[in-house]
Amino acid sequence: MAPPSPKEFIETALLATNPYALSYSDSKQKWLILRHLLSLLQEYPTFGPSTGRFLHNDGNEVNLLFASGHVQVSNSTPSVPLTIWLHENYPQKAPLVFVSVDPMTPIHRHHPFVDTSGATSPPYILTWKYPPCNLSGLLHNLVRLFSRDHPFSYSPPTTSFTHPSLVSRKEAFDRLVGMLYYDMVALQASTVEEIEELSLLQENLMKRDRFTTSMILEMEQECKKLKERSNNWAEEADRLVNWLKVNDRRPLMALDAGDVEIEDAFEIDENSRMKLDCSAADFAIEDVLYKLDKALELEAVSFDSYIKQVRSLAREQFFLRASEMKLNGLDIPH
Repeated sequence: MAPPSPKEFIETALLATNPYALSYSDSKQKWLILRHLLSLLQEYPTFGPSTGRFLHNDGNEVNLLFASGHVQVSNSTPSVPLTIWLHENYPQKAPLVFVSVDPMTPIHRHHPFVDTSGATSPPYILTWKYPPCNLSGLLHNLVRLFSRDHPFSYSPPTTSFTHPSLVSRKEAFDRLVGMLYYDMVALQASTVEEIEELSLLQENLMKRDRFTTSMILEMEQECKKLKERSNNWAEEADRLVNWLKVNDRRPLMALDAGDVEIEDAFEIDENSRMKLDCSAADFAIEDVLYKLDKALELEAVSFDSYIKQVRSLAREQFFLRASEMKLNGLDIPH
């Protein structure tokens, strides 16, 4: 028995009842579907009709007619396999068109009208309005689009527009949409690159900010220590001036008059000299300990060496302070 003709197949499918009934309820709609499908199959004999279950994005599943086949858009490019599903509300709703995905010939990810899953959305579908839109017009439009932007080879158009008087309004609109899409892709790529550069710059600025903040804190601590040392030296200077005023006024008066040398301005007994030596050595050790602390912070010395030096200096400082207390007549704490 010979297989049914496309017309017989479509008529039988449209007239079928449960459980094979299609999701087209209106008789006028079925007549339009038959006429449009036959017109499409007559112009593109590589396509054939069939039926199947279609799952919408909202989860609704319907039983629809579809035409599948391929179109050859140029001699230098492979044919494009297409599946055109007729929406349950066709022709008021646009058909659902898919490019068949082949792992060996994937769809390039920057195509303006076909996504990587094969879903096709040219302006003809996005602005669908019946009439005048129909299946044959849709396929004609797809052939023109794919001849300039083939789904399986990335080749953005580089030629300028043909003069507006030589192309249809829809074709001019298609070209404009394609060019805008490629401009958007190029702008997006440059924007991503610029964002990456700005991110690196931001990271470097944050590192510099942390370094600058740490330096400021360190300098503030250093300034605080210097102020403390300045105050200590000022107190020591006041104590020394007061001591000189009490113990020997003549050399100071002579010094003010310019009659004596600076070395003769002070007369220090042995006990005071020993106390000054102890105090000077104490301050010297304090300075060395401070420098050791800074060297450890900068990792200029190892921790073991630092501890060894600190212990030695602390022991020497302890004996110096004990000697100074003994010279001052104070009891040494045990």
